[in-house]
Amino acid sequence: MSRAESTVTPPAGGTESAKLHRRALGVPDLMFFIIAASAPLTAVAGGQAATYLVTGNRAVAFMFIPLGIVLALFTVGYAAMSRYIENAGAFYAYVSKGLGRVSGIGAAFIALIAYNSMQIGIYGLFGVALGGFMANFVGLALPWWFWCLVAGVVIALLGVLQIDLNAKVLAVMLGLEVLIVALFDIAIFADPGPQGLTMIGFSPTVAFSTAVGATLTFCVASFVGFESAAIYSEECRDPRRTVARATYLAVGLIAIFYALSSWLLGVAAGPNTIVDPGALVKAGFATDGAPDPTTVLFITGAERLGQIWGTAAALLFATSLFAALLSFHNAVARYAFALGREGVLPSIFGRVNRRTGAPWVASLTQSILALTVVLVFAIAAANPVLTLFTWLTNLGALGVLLLMAATSFAVVGYFRRRPQESVGSWAATWAPALAGILLLLLLVLGVANFNVLITGLTNAPIDTMTVVLPVILFGGGIVGLIVGAVLKRNRPEVYERIGGGAGAEE
Repeated sequence: MSRAESTVTPPAGGTESAKLHRRALGVPDLMFFIIAASAPLTAVAGGQAATYLVTGNRAVAFMFIPLGIVLALFTVGYAAMSRYIENAGAFYAYVSKGLGRVSGIGAAFIALIAYNSMQIGIYGLFGVALGGFMANFVGLALPWWFWCLVAGVVIALLGVLQIDLNAKVLAVMLGLEVLIVALFDIAIFADPGPQGLTMIGFSPTVAFSTAVGATLTFCVASFVGFESAAIYSEECRDPRRTVARATYLAVGLIAIFYALSSWLLGVAAGPNTIVDPGALVKAGFATDGAPDPTTVLFITGAERLGQIWGTAAALLFATSLFAALLSFHNAVARYAFALGREGVLPSIFGRVNRRTGAPWVASLTQSILALTVVLVFAIAAANPVLTLFTWLTNLGALGVLLLMAATSFAVVGYFRRRPQESVGSWAATWAPALAGILLLLLLVLGVANFNVLITGLTNAPIDTMTVVLPVILFGGGIVGLIVGAVLKRNRPEVYERIGGGAGAEE
C-alpha cells in the first residue's frame, strides 16, 4: 500500500477505503457530467438571452465559433496529458505535474473556490425556477430557499451513492432538456420571427463591432463544466482514452449546439428586438413591465409547439439547473477527496465508502457548506438571482478560466520535462501554449468586464462586489501557494505526495 493510501485507511472493521469506484464510467457517462454542468436549457434560455440584451450584440451566436476553437486548442494538450495522469484532482494534478507542486496547491485552492461558487450560486436560480413552476402549475407557493433545501437533500443522498447512478440520473435529465431546446430550434427554423431567417447572428462584422469583451465573457460562462472529464479519470473504464474522447466530443457538441440555438433564439424574437429593451416590452417579452429576454424561448416556443411543450420547458428549466448542481457537486467532492488523500486537507476528506466507492466525507461537507450559504442569503433576504446566482457563478467562471490557462502551460512544462513521451510537438507545445495565451486574454477580458457580469449593465458604476469577488478568488490562489511552500519546508513527506493520485509516483 502506498503512503497516499495509508494516510486515509481506517481502523480494522471500518467502512471506508481510499479508492473511488473503479471502471464505473464510459465515454457517454462522462459526456453526461460534462454537458450537464453547462446546463444547456439554462444557458440558452437564460444566459445567452441575457447576453443579447446586456451587450446589445446581435451576433452572439458567432462568438461560439472562436470560443470553440480556443477550447479545442486547450483540449489538444489536455487530452494528451490525460493519458498519463489519473487523479480526481484534475487541474490540481495537472498543474502539480507540469508547473510544480506549490503551483498545484495554488490551483487546487482556486478550483475549490471556483467549483463551490458555481455549485452554490446555481442554487439561487434553481430555487426561483422550481418555485415559479410549482406556484404557476401546481399551485404550491413556497419560498425559493425551501426548494433549495429539498434539492440539497437529494444531492447529498446521490453524492454518497455510486457514481454511475449519478450518471444515469444526469442522462435522463440531459436528454430531456436537449430535446426541448432541439424542438424549439426546429420550430423557429420552420417558422422564424419578425425579421425572418436572418443570418445576422453569424456575421463577424456585427459580432466584433459591439461590446466584444463583455459578449465573449458571457459566452465563456456557457462552456463552464466541459473541462471536468479528468475529475472522473480514476472512475473511468479506460481513462487513457475515455477522458480525451469525452472532452473532444463535448467541446464539439456544445459549441455547435450553442451556436445554432443562440442564433435561433435571436431569430425567434428578431435580432433587432432582442437587443432593444423597449422593443422587448412592446413584443410581450417582459416581466412586471420590465424587459425580460429569458421569456423569449418559452413564449415563442409555446406559440409554435403548444402549451404542453411550454409546461415541459418550464419544468425542465428547473431540472436543468438540478443536473448542473449535481455535476458540480461531484466535481467539488472529488477535488476535496484528492486533497485529503494526499494530506493537503485533513485526511478525513480522503475517506471513501467501501460499498459505493463515493468520497462520502467530502460529498457531505460540500452539501452542508452549500445549504449553509443558501440559508445565509435567505436570512439576509437577498435576491437569489441577482446576488447568490449572479455573484457566485460569475466568480466561478473566472476561476475556471484561470485554471484552464494554468493547465495549458502545465501541459507544456510536463512534456518538456518528459521528451521521451510519444507526443508530437503540436499536442505537447504549440496547441497548449497558444491555448494558454488565448485563455489568459479571455481571463483579462473577464476581469475587465466583471462589473458588467455582476450588474448586467454595460455603463453601471463599479459595484463593490466587482472588487471583492476577484480578490477572494486570486487571494485563495495566493493562500494555496503559501500552503504549498509551508508543506515543502515543514512536511516534505506530504509535499512529495502532491499530485500523485492513488499511489502514483512522480
